[in-house]
Amino acid sequence: MPTEAAPADTTGKWREVAAATGPADRTAAEEGVRLAYRLAGLPEPERIVWVGSPREGAVAAARLTTEGTAGRCVRDAVRTRPWAVARQRVLDRLGPAGWAEHWALTGAQLWDTTVTLTERIRTGVVETSADEAGGEQAVRLALLDAVLGQHDAAWLAAFDDQDGGGTVEGIAAVARAAGWWWPYEKTAIVSERPVELHRDEAGRLDRGDGPALAFPDGFALHAWRGMPVPAEFLGGLAGLTPQRIRDEENAELRRVMLEHYGYDRYLEESGAEPLQRDEAGVLWRIELEGDEPLVMVEVVNSTPEPDGTHRTYWLRVPPRTRTAREGVAWTFGLEADEYTPERET
Repeated sequence: MPTEAAPADTTGKWREVAAATGPADRTAAEEGVRLAYRLAGLPEPERIVWVGSPREGAVAAARLTTEGTAGRCVRDAVRTRPWAVARQRVLDRLGPAGWAEHWALTGAQLWDTTVTLTERIRTGVVETSADEAGGEQAVRLALLDAVLGQHDAAWLAAFDDQDGGGTVEGIAAVARAAGWWWPYEKTAIVSERPVELHRDEAGRLDRGDGPALAFPDGFALHAWRGMPVPAEFLGGLAGLTPQRIRDEENAELRRVMLEHYGYDRYLEESGAEPLQRDEAGVLWRIELEGDEPLVMVEVVNSTPEPDGTHRTYWLRVPPRTRTAREGVAWTFGLEADEYTPERET
């Protein structure tokens, strides 16, 4: 039968878990690890090792598995099988249509941001671990053994209050208290959560003056509106000039520079000339070496601000745009001849 709408606070709770920063609750996390092993029918691990980040965790896992001191990986028993049991239990109770509705109200709300973040972390771990013992391949294999802790929040939101058998109770307890972890027969490796997380309104990693994601051991990711950038690149944004932007050979980094510098400021200081004017605004165009042209429409809002001035907006439009009217129409998903506003804005 169809499920009732999931309470907003359930999804909100797991959204907070996924975005949590600060020191892990080590006592709660370790209790969760031991519970996860018991629920899987396994002896509790002989020891639990704490690390400062997923990078340190993957490196430690690669080293211990190479040495053979941690025992075999038990991720399948601890995470994969309980996951499948919990999902099947909810599916049997709700039916396919009810499960789809339930997922849309819970896990789907968190899926894109958590998956994107975990993939960025995986990439960052691999990129910064090439010189570790065992090399990149060993780290890649170790990442396959990881349980994602707080970043499993999408699935755990879907199972919350639905898993009558409690099969994922241990996994959920670790997720609420810590970051990624690695379950092996004799040893469990558990990572601290991030100390910093900065995202834009779309949920993408985003920060212009430091790491967008940082862990207590120094592992960090830098990004501008979701795009990975080198740490040293961000340090140079404060001193940007039009010439520095033009000299940047990487087209993607040049776009980040333009966004940070401001399209309007770049056009003005680059001596750009208007390409065309009409009742919708002014069309500007600048050729960029190795990239598509920068084409913008300058639009003046007809509604005055409280101080009586009229605000100017800059709209980036496709390079094929030939008139300001065509560009403004494009922003509304219309053709130029379909754009007939009662008031120009």
